[in-house]
Amino acid sequence: MAADHLPIVETHCVTRVWRTEDDTQALARALASSPALRDAFISLQGDLGAGKTTFVRHLLRALGITGRIKSPTYAVVEPHEAPDGLAIFHFDFYRFSDPREWEDAGFRDIFAGPGVKLAEWPENAAGRIPLADLAIKIEAMTDDTRTVTLRANTERGSRLIAAAA
Repeated sequence: MAADHLPIVETHCVTRVWRTEDDTQALARALASSPALRDAFISLQGDLGAGKTTFVRHLLRALGITGRIKSPTYAVVEPHEAPDGLAIFHFDFYRFSDPREWEDAGFRDIFAGPGVKLAEWPENAAGRIPLADLAIKIEAMTDDTRTVTLRANTERGSRLIAAAA
């Protein structure tokens, strides 16, 4: 197992408040500029409407993805390729319930391979997905304000948090 994927002993957490969508975009740009993002797995947790997909859209735009970016709610995964060739996989496990789908769809291979993996509703695939390098929890406080907790679970996650600082 690569050193980047080993769990860290102390969890590194940072909490922020997003007051506008510009705050969401700023975090996405900061993460996109970090070399540590290249093969990272980022999980996104939060209630419906918290802003998980909005954050992913900003991150994909910051990585150079153009055109329509749709939510993978029904497809479970939407693959993308950045202009520099970086593979990006956006998962939405909200409707995920059939364990056979995991193997049939080749998700194990995607998570074992190179590229950025972004997973909404990771708890619905618990026991199948690896530990996220960076876990982002988004909580709606008001219609516009979000409390966002970034938790590094690996050394790569710690580097991503440092890039976001």
